[in-house]
Amino acid sequence: MRIDKMLANLGYGSRKDVKKLLKDGVVKVNDKLVKDAKEHVNLEEDVVTLFGEVVEYKEFIYLMMNKPPGVVSATEDHYERTVVDLLEMEDAIFSPFPVGRLDKDTEGLLLLTNDGQLSHRLLSPKKHVPKTYFAVIDQEVSEEDVTAFKKGVMLDDGYVTKPGELTILKTGLRSDIELTITEGKFHQVKRMFEAVGKKVLYLKRISMGPLELDETLELGEYRELTEHEIKSLLEYEVK
Repeated sequence: MRIDKMLANLGYGSRKDVKKLLKDGVVKVNDKLVKDAKEHVNLEEDVVTLFGEVVEYKEFIYLMMNKPPGVVSATEDHYERTVVDLLEMEDAIFSPFPVGRLDKDTEGLLLLTNDGQLSHRLLSPKKHVPKTYFAVIDQEVSEEDVTAFKKGVMLDDGYVTKPGELTILKTGLRSDIELTITEGKFHQVKRMFEAVGKKVLYLKRISMGPLELDETLELGEYRELTEHEIKSLLEYEVK
């Protein structure tokens, strides 16, 4: 790959910006000063440095975030803080984007990547990728609700949801539940409970396909996926 294309892909500026860096003599390949933008580098073997720091080339980046409330799932917003604003510059330069959306007040698992093909596969309505949520409900959740969700409930706009798997963890004046759904309509979990006369007080996504939230991540923290997690996502097929 050409050195200018490599550095531009990593977010160090446009081709014009990169050419200026090369002209300024701050780029080396295997400790050899490189000023020619057409110079080719072997991504597997060559060591590229910029201002003396090793440049690690990755085509794709895969990040797991424990999304905090009050932050929107978007790459940019004129008024609100976004999940991308929480990223360190070394990760932000890869231009990752959130795969799907979590409501502003919803917490939990959010995948960010620049792998468009993977994102499309995970979000495609035809794939029916399961997403599981933990929620606190404002009143008692009953077996009747479990049955209703299993059949699919009618939302406020007349849409009937696909079957959802509702598990009651704790019931009483407030109930703790887990709900697995295979679609992602706007505010779907909240609207499903509204359809049975109940309200979601707290919502957290805990899994998406084969990927489970790392509970050691504090709200707002994130990490790169492990090789095993990446492999499981890339090979994932809904059974």
